[in-house]
Amino acid sequence: MQTKDIPGLDLDVFRRWYDAQRPGEIDGELSGQVIAGGRSNLTYEVTDGASWWIVRRPPLGHVQATAHDMGREFTAMSALVPTDVPVPTTYAHCADPEVLGAPFYVMERIIGTAYRNRTQLEPLGAERTAAIAGRMVDVLATLHAVDPAAVGLDGLGRPAGFLERQVRRWGKQLEGSKTREHPDAEELHRRLTERVPGDDADPSGQYVGIVHGDYRLDNLLTGDDDQIKAVVDWEMATLGDTRTDIALLLVYDRLASLPGSGLVSDVSTAPGYPDTATQLERYAAASGRDLGDMGFHLGLAYFKLAVILEGINFRYLQGQTVGAGFDQIGAGFDPLIAAGLDALGQHRAED
Repeated sequence: MQTKDIPGLDLDVFRRWYDAQRPGEIDGELSGQVIAGGRSNLTYEVTDGASWWIVRRPPLGHVQATAHDMGREFTAMSALVPTDVPVPTTYAHCADPEVLGAPFYVMERIIGTAYRNRTQLEPLGAERTAAIAGRMVDVLATLHAVDPAAVGLDGLGRPAGFLERQVRRWGKQLEGSKTREHPDAEELHRRLTERVPGDDADPSGQYVGIVHGDYRLDNLLTGDDDQIKAVVDWEMATLGDTRTDIALLLVYDRLASLPGSGLVSDVSTAPGYPDTATQLERYAAASGRDLGDMGFHLGLAYFKLAVILEGINFRYLQGQTVGAGFDQIGAGFDPLIAAGLDALGQHRAED
């Protein structure tokens, strides 16, 4: 394990801070390493040789004002520990950017696999892959069934006007991370703005709940027994329309079929991985909810994911990313925007 020159994590500074939070827990010299695979926040494994900790902090360099919220992640997971939603135990949170250069938090190390690639699932076989993906959907339904007020998360967000704010927020995120002009993206954003469902579209409030915001298979840690051990990466968690989680999950699954965008995950191409209809049916059965027309939500999900990729590409071009595989990340933007326009049943803007 690497012991020095860890980007974004000074182990000596971290130890002094953590010793003050939880005295006597660290026993021995610390070593650590960046966990490979993250394209947004940085995640580290830290150990004293006997105990292990996971440290999370925002990426180096360019960071959007509303993104990479360590306090939000810490709050959401801490509140969900006593529920049926599997999350790591949280240990400490630092809001002071002067300590490590950015806010960060510390949590339990969970032994599990974040399945990101088809090649990881293929050796398991179709039956086990189907079981894992099915449990992924069940866990999402479990999350959406949690009463936010009952776990102290009623202040995590404002459900009223949630979809309108999402459309506006991701439009601003794009403006803050553009590497070039995107006329089709502007067209998709305009049409999403025109079609935002009002709050009266959900009069019973059945779709209001805790939204993870980036739910997919590689944001879950799966054990060797194929059970979901933990849901991680809660930086976008909020209260709002839970259909946005379903839509984004489906969009992630469709990435592998879009030219140039199979860069985040291609697990949906693995034998046994359920198709869209199967996942929707399983979610409906587990949640007891009829999802209805998902066109708007899919369009928003495509736009959101495209903007996320553009932000990562922006940081890559500025030399502010850590790890490999960033040189092609920008290629996914245009196919995602085109798919978003298709989801809304609209034609692309003229070039």
